[in-house]
This record gives sequence, structure tokens and C-alpha cells, in this order.
Amino acid sequence: MTAETVLSPSEPGRERPAGPSLSPSRAADFKTCPLLFRFRTIDRLPEQPTRDQVRGTLVHAVLERLFDLPAEQRTPAAAAALVAPQWERLVAEEPALSGLFSVAEDAPAPVPVLDRPLDDRPAPAQVPAQPTAGAVPGAGWDPAVVANGTEPLPGMPSDEAARLEAFLADAGELLDGYFAVEDPQRLEPAERESLVSTLVDDELLIRGYIDRLDVSPAGDLRVVDYKTGGAPREAFEGRALFQLKFYALVLWRTRGVVPRVLRLLYLKDAEICDYSPDAEELERFERTLVALSQAIERAKQDRDFRPKPSRLCGWCSHQQFCPEFGGTPPPYPEPPARPATATQDQSPDESQAPPDHREP
Repeated sequence: MTAETVLSPSEPGRERPAGPSLSPSRAADFKTCPLLFRFRTIDRLPEQPTRDQVRGTLVHAVLERLFDLPAEQRTPAAAAALVAPQWERLVAEEPALSGLFSVAEDAPAPVPVLDRPLDDRPAPAQVPAQPTAGAVPGAGWDPAVVANGTEPLPGMPSDEAARLEAFLADAGELLDGYFAVEDPQRLEPAERESLVSTLVDDELLIRGYIDRLDVSPAGDLRVVDYKTGGAPREAFEGRALFQLKFYALVLWRTRGVVPRVLRLLYLKDAEICDYSPDAEELERFERTLVALSQAIERAKQDRDFRPKPSRLCGWCSHQQFCPEFGGTPPPYPEPPARPATATQDQSPDESQAPPDHREP
């Protein structure tokens, strides 16, 4: 199979190639349930994030910013100090998150609905490392007050402030789990939140964001992915490694080097899962992705995305539209009229480059 490096569509002078595209999140969606893929990629139904998902986004942002600091300053205290300003930034970008704590997590009231899934969020922007008093989404508050648990936010009900305080404290515990398995003072990542992409079979664009890429002096690559959920049972570990194999394939095809280690860091349980792929395995994985893309294109052509019931249905945000739960999918979207001179085909799953680590 042939491949070439493809830069981000946002880079000047570079056009995105025509043809299908695939990210780890969207590939996993189709494998899990073709109808879920349709809801997220084609219908673009709004998502209802859970606090666990939002917490994962927050912890990833903190860990990225941590490596902006000089090595000797990458301490647990420094990481804890980043939690509040990063939460402030997230809510500024998605104001709906400010209502995440208005009700108890098990209450029947709906959680805030975002205009896009959390895993469609672009890489975090640079923000000050220290909390800034009086700067909150939409009002004036000091997030450090909530993080320290000294008093509720001005104008915020005490129970809501307590939920936010517990949420930020839980993020801090996940950061403690990170420091239990790694010493960031001994690391100098080559890349963080790095967009990687390539073409396979000269037409399928595969792309995604890597949490962290380490490169040894000898040129060995280690792909690192942070997981804020618990370590899965062995039967489900392959699902987690699917994402890293995706990145390993891109790195191999673009840099000519098979990553020596694919590393999953489970922060909740303070566990490490290492896996070492080889070229033959990545070739098989490449063929799997091509076959998966072809199945997706057939489903699009036939407008046939069938539900695939499983235990994961309990976490789905779109049960009201699913036939398995007595719902009816919305009308299939008609593609917009395109100019005759169009040279690009922006597949809906890639019109916004998704950071695939946003799920816990």
C-alpha cells in the first residue's frame, strides 16, 4: 500500500485531498454501532456530555500545559494549580458546561447539550498557568476559591458550588494517579496534542491527535495516551489499543519508523499498559481500516446505518432516535449543492479535526 504525508487542512497552501477520511473516534463509532456513527457524523446530533467525559477533557488539558513548565517545576502542586484556570478556559469555550453542576448527577434533569461532541474540540489554546481572580465564564469569580473549597462562588447556590468543588477535587486525584506512574521532570516530550495524518491506498485519509509522543536519543518512538477511566478488563483492552494502533500506523507510514511502545496510562488506577506492535501487524491493521472505510462508504451510499445493540447502549445520548428504544432516526440529511469546480470533499467526520482522547 502507498501513503503520503498529509498536512492539516488549515495549513496555508495545502488543500485537503478528495476522498473518504477516518479518525479513531469515528472508526470506533462505526465498529460499535453504525447508527451511532450516523448520528454523530452525518446527522451531527448534539451530545450530552457526562461529568466523567468533561473531567477527562480537563485532565488532558492540565497535563498538556504541565509540560509547558520547566522540568524542575513539573510538580504535583504545579499540576493542581493548573486545574482551575483550565476549567475556566473550557467553560469560556463551551458556556453550556457552566450548568453541568446545577443538578445532582443522578437527577433526571438533562445535562447541558453541546453543539458538538467533546472529542471534536480542537487542541487547547495557551492560557496563563496561574488562576486569575474575577475571570469566570460569564461572570466574576475566582476558580481557585472553589478548588480550595474555602467558600462557594458568588451567586452560585451552595450545593452547586459543592458539586463543582468535588468535580475539581476528582480531577486533582486523577493527576495524583499520573504522578504515581510517571515523573514528568524526567521527560521532554517531542510532541503534544500533535495532529498526525496520512493517506492509505492513495485515497483514504486517516488522522488524529496524539496525546504525547516521546522520542529517544536513538530515534525510538513511544506513543502515550492518557485514560481517565479505570483500566479495562483484558477483553476490552483491545478497544483501547485500537486508537494507539491507528496512530502507530500513521507514524510508520509518514516517518518510516514503527513505534517501539504504545503506552496507555490509566490515571484512575495508576496503571500502565504497554504494547509493542510490529510492521506485519500494522499492515494487517491498515487493511482493516481500508475495509472499514469501504463499509462506511457503502452505508452512506445505501443510507443504511443499522443499530448494533450492546451494553454500551446505556451510555448513548441518542436513545430517543434509536429504533431499539422505540425511536425514529431523523430524516437523512441531503448533501448541500456543490460548485462544479469543487476540488475537495470534506467528509463530515473530519470537517473538524477531532482530538480523540476526549473520552475517558
